[in-house]
Amino acid sequence: MFDLVADVARYSEFLPWVVATRVRSDSETEMIADMLVGFSALREKFTSRVTKRRPEEIVVHYIDGPLRDLDNRWTFHDVGPGESEIEFEVSFTFRSVLLQKMANQYLDKAFRKMVAAFEARAAQVYGRAGATDAA
Repeated sequence: MFDLVADVARYSEFLPWVVATRVRSDSETEMIADMLVGFSALREKFTSRVTKRRPEEIVVHYIDGPLRDLDNRWTFHDVGPGESEIEFEVSFTFRSVLLQKMANQYLDKAFRKMVAAFEARAAQVYGRAGATDAA
């Protein structure tokens, strides 16, 4: 699961609203990446620094874009053979108070949609838990 989350270059293949990504630099411990996010005709570019501590944690720190601030943290816990528990924390602030208030109305639905997209991608890449046991 760590690898799936760290594979920012492929986000546009499965994440809603991600139009394109560009990885500027990437090493075992750090990545700088741009993400183009689109809603209807609106397009915004975000640049982030991604710190990777394999296999426990990925921390994303916002560098540039339309927000005032955006940080998130993925923490990975093995809970059994082929199973992981993932904690995801996100914190952000819009530059516009009005936009922040509007976005707050849709955040829960948007995050649920993104979580579902990651779950579907994990099932596609790794298969469903227990699928090999049933076969």
